[in-house]
Amino acid sequence: MAEVGLKKWIITFTVITASLLELIDTTIVNVAIPQIQGNLGATLEDIAWLSTGYAVANVIILPMSGWLGSRFGRKNYFLTSIIVFTLVSFLCGNATSLNELILFRILQGVAGGGLISTAQAILIETWPREDVGIATALFGLGAVVGPTVGPTIGGYILEIADWPWIFYVNIPVGILAAYCTITFIRETPKDGQGKPVDWWGIALLAISVGSLQTLLEKGESEDWFSTPYITALAVMSVFGLLLFIWRETSTDHPIVNLRIMKKRSFSIGMFTSFILGFGLYGSVFVFPVFAQNLLGFTPLQTGKLFIAGGICTIAMMPFIGIMLKKGVPAQFMATGGMFLFFVFCWMLSKSTLASGTGDFFWPLVIRGFGMALLFVPLTTLAMQDLSGPEIGQGSGLNNMSRQLGGSFGIAALTTLIHIRSGFHRSNLLANINEYNAAFVQRLNGLTSNFMAKGASFIDAKLMAMKAIEGSVIKQTMLLTYNDAYWVAGLIMLFSIPLLYLQKFKKNANIVTDAH
Repeated sequence: MAEVGLKKWIITFTVITASLLELIDTTIVNVAIPQIQGNLGATLEDIAWLSTGYAVANVIILPMSGWLGSRFGRKNYFLTSIIVFTLVSFLCGNATSLNELILFRILQGVAGGGLISTAQAILIETWPREDVGIATALFGLGAVVGPTVGPTIGGYILEIADWPWIFYVNIPVGILAAYCTITFIRETPKDGQGKPVDWWGIALLAISVGSLQTLLEKGESEDWFSTPYITALAVMSVFGLLLFIWRETSTDHPIVNLRIMKKRSFSIGMFTSFILGFGLYGSVFVFPVFAQNLLGFTPLQTGKLFIAGGICTIAMMPFIGIMLKKGVPAQFMATGGMFLFFVFCWMLSKSTLASGTGDFFWPLVIRGFGMALLFVPLTTLAMQDLSGPEIGQGSGLNNMSRQLGGSFGIAALTTLIHIRSGFHRSNLLANINEYNAAFVQRLNGLTSNFMAKGASFIDAKLMAMKAIEGSVIKQTMLLTYNDAYWVAGLIMLFSIPLLYLQKFKKNANIVTDAH
């Protein structure tokens, strides 16, 4: 039964606030990565697990959240998720090692996965049936605002405090959300009690996704299949996925209903959502590291850069809904979004060591418009053939696909950076020799400058070589990050034809999911 009056709005505020906790934490950590990296003495490959571990835990829980809410009661599950998320946020801030922090981030992801789909279900039940579109729009805006403002909030926090405070700020918000949940949200029946639990499905989902993600994250640094445990992870991921698919299509009580993937628009839509996640989360992970480590931006400067693009995304959302209702094909809008994302990546790939904050304003604004043109249309295309209970299952799988694409994007781009840095360094070092007139001129010039400042010839020459080595390192990383932007943009661009394999549908009902 729908709520009315002030209570309806309090519940709306509660569930959106709780879900924003999870959505903001998806990206807020990114601007703090350089600081955490220095504080805990971690490599870029290892520190990436702060994002990928969180995302993978989300991926595992998202498709199961409907079943968990049914089994334990939606209010109970939602409240437990809020409490666990808040408690683990405190533990993240108190972590003294990278391994501790990664563990707590994974637990955060487990709790956060329970917040998203459950919050959306509570919100739809709270509003009258004729106003469900308003509720969905409110939740959709939250879904866009969270990942967009995360870097900005993180930047402001790091300007005045240390990195643990990006986790501590969750505590008062979590306490408020827990209190409102206890006070205002109704109990729901535990319909799933007494039904068998698909333990094999849960285990196989965790094994296949976890093994694959570890393989992507550690493969390059462990020399891929020359390391036995990497080979074992590859085997586990392949066989785990095959067994998971067999299990979920053969049991009477599956955790995840994979049968809906027989519908072409949905199965293709899951892949385009995967690509969206790859670009959305991959770019938000790479850019702050690039801006801070290479260009010397502060976390606050980096966070502020995302504001204009976020405003563009939010402002565009109502117009996207109007265009869909008027019958503009979702394929056309999504095509425009993918092309704009490619333009964003192309512009970033032209960055130099002299690039300043003003050079990134328009690329990030273009990215903001692109995200608005992708978010709702891609979901509409994926969900257009689903009905009844299939919508809930499809929403969970689509959320999972986008999140999994994000974790794959972060891992793949991190691996690409590692590979291409060696390639570019080798090419640059090939020019550091006595037969290269430009190098000799540069070396002699630097040596003369250091000698003019009082250094001996030998010391001046050593200092000159160190200065050239520093230039080589910076140029290597610049070329490597530019490669990463190109790859992300080309993947989005080459995915455009997939949109036209999905059914054209006039006056499509707008379906938005929450992640």
